[in-house]
Order: sequence, then structure tokens, then C-alpha cells
Amino acid sequence: MDLITILRKVKRRLLTYAFKINYRPAKRPTVIFESFGGRQISDSPLAIYKEMKKEHPDYRLIWVVNKQLVEEGFPNGERYDYVVRGSFKWVRTIEKAHVWVENARLPRWVKKPAHVKILQTWHGTPLKKLGLDIAQVTMPGTTTEKYHENFVHEANRWDALISPNAYSTKIFQQAFGYQNEILEIGYPRNDELAHPSAAKIRQLKEKLGIPLDKKVVLYAPTYRDNQFFTKGKYAFSLPFDLTKLRDALGEDIVLLLRMHYLIANAVDLTGVEDFAIDVSNYPDVADLYLAADVLVTDYSSVFFDYAYLKRPIVFFPYDYETYRDELRGFYLDYQKDLPGKIVYNEGELTHELAQLAKETQQQPSSQFEQFYARFCAIHAGDAAAQATNWVSQQLQAYETK
Repeated sequence: MDLITILRKVKRRLLTYAFKINYRPAKRPTVIFESFGGRQISDSPLAIYKEMKKEHPDYRLIWVVNKQLVEEGFPNGERYDYVVRGSFKWVRTIEKAHVWVENARLPRWVKKPAHVKILQTWHGTPLKKLGLDIAQVTMPGTTTEKYHENFVHEANRWDALISPNAYSTKIFQQAFGYQNEILEIGYPRNDELAHPSAAKIRQLKEKLGIPLDKKVVLYAPTYRDNQFFTKGKYAFSLPFDLTKLRDALGEDIVLLLRMHYLIANAVDLTGVEDFAIDVSNYPDVADLYLAADVLVTDYSSVFFDYAYLKRPIVFFPYDYETYRDELRGFYLDYQKDLPGKIVYNEGELTHELAQLAKETQQQPSSQFEQFYARFCAIHAGDAAAQATNWVSQQLQAYETK
């Protein structure tokens, strides 16, 4: 065992002891926000933060971020009240807070004080199997039994869980072994997708450096459980040749590449900088949805969100049988229930994108409309307001104790 590993273990043990101090709750209403383990200021926690900042200026709103995010600078030059994850100040701050707003699981060794309420926003409508529904876990650093046990333990620390639809509610209850409150209100991060603004879309394209006369394709794949560098860091190679794709599609297409937040390696864009843009670290994925004319994905849940816009979606499951049979498996019938065309190789992908590039407008199919009614129709654009309301109720209840 090397010195760095030993030091990390020692620090983890010290932090674990620090959680046993049992700090008194802060006098001022305090809410903690964390997105993807402190890697970003984004997603539904950000949407709730913005709403809460507007409606409750008397609350103290604090972000949990990792050291790298602080060093790189916050998105758009914004200023936030924050603590660095893994510091002793972090332990003291979150223990004194009243509500934690999270979008992913916390480490088991992080203690939840008795006075704290956790609002779990989660981060997607499930297509691929989750939690207890994964029959054979292939992720590094765990076993199937340990993974299942930790998932159920963590889920039942949540006081409320946001769900985007009835389909997800059922899966969350069975896959997480979840028994507490569910807020079936839609994801706050998708509020602006319910009522897209043409003016904002133009602004976003200008911000991203995309000419207004070009069509935009967003490629957003998920990670593979069995392709990793180490625990929590996954490898990914593009399943198509960027130069060939650019040459086939011509100069009227811009490709946005959005890798999953757990993918650790960067995409090499050498020689295709005029065609492809790596937006993996762009803070708000909803902006990318708004800017994109077409979405290409594989098994990522991003298509459930993108479907709000009623724009074309292309599915590119180049390793379909392996993913279905050996890795995760699916809740839906992948080949029958999806709201778009499925292509299985680079040639089919290129052909489909070339066809879509020629079309000025495409009417949603009846299958797409059925999908929309099942997964998107619940969303009215006020999920952040409803989530903020829940947090306020918890704080009011605390104050009356």
C-alpha cells in the first residue's frame, strides 16, 4: 500500500470520527446542495437553489463542491457560498444544516444527524436496471451483495425522493427498497424544457460558438460498468470516427459531445475542432438540450428529458447484446418502446443523421406521442417551486418543535 493510499485512509477515519461530534443545528435556516458528489453545480439541485434563492433570501444556501471545481472556477463566473467536500469544515457545515438537497448517493460513512432532512432529486428516469434490480454487479470495489445492501441503506436515509412519473415511482420503490415519501412532480432541472424560449436558444448557440444556420447534433452516451480505470472512474472510446462522420455530414452540422460525468478520459478532437465540441464539463445539460436539433444516445436516461422538446432522437446501441445480457438489462423493451430510430453501427448512424439534416421539420410519430404521454406529460414547469415548498415545510416544522 503506497503512502497516498495510507494518508487517504487516515483522513477518511478522521472524518468519520468528526461526524460523531454532533454539532448543534444552525440558528439560521440552512440548506446544503450537492450535485454528482461535488463535481458540478448543476442539475435539479441547481434549479431548486435558484428558486429558493429567489423565494427565501433569508435562508443560508451552501454548495458542497470538490477541490477541483474550486480550482477550475465556478461556471459563468458565478459566486456561491460553498464548502469543500472532504474537509473538516464540510463535516461541521453539513452537520449544522437542516436540509440536504442531493442528486446522487452519499458515502455510507457520511453521518446524517437526527435533525437533518434529505431531499433526493435523483438524476434520471430509469431505462437501465438500478440497485436491487441489477442481478450481477460488475462495478469495481464492490460485490453484488454489498452493493445491494449499501443501496437500500442509503435510500432509506432520504426523507423524500423526487420522481418524474408514475413509471419511475414504481421502479424507485422496488430497485431502491425505498419506503419513504415520494414527490411525483417531475425533475426541477427540466422546468425550462416545458416552455422553451426561441430567444434563449439563439443565445445558447452564440455562447457555444455555433453558427445559427447550422444543425446541432448532441451525442450523450452512458458509461459501461465493466470499462474502468479505477473505482468511480470509467473509460470510454467513441464508437465512430469523427473525421469520417464530419466528411459524410458536411459543413452544415455541429456535433456536441457530452460524456457521462463518471467517464474520466477526455475525447481527442484533434483535426475536427471545426466540427465537434466537447461539452462534457458544461454546467447545465438542459442548455445543451435546448441548443440541439437531434439527440444521439445509447442507454442513457437523457432521452427521457430531451423528449420534452419533441425533437428527433436517434439510439445508437453499438454493444446492445452485451449491455442487455451481461451488464445492466432494461426496464423497457428497448427495441419496441423507445421514441426514435435505432441504429446499430457507424454506417447506419451516419445515414440517419444525414437524412435528418435534410429535413426542415419532423412531426412526432404516434409512438413518440405515446411515449410523451407516459413519461413527460406530468411536467408543468413548476417542479423547482414544488421542491422548494417541501424544503420550506421541513424548516417550518423544525422551527415549531
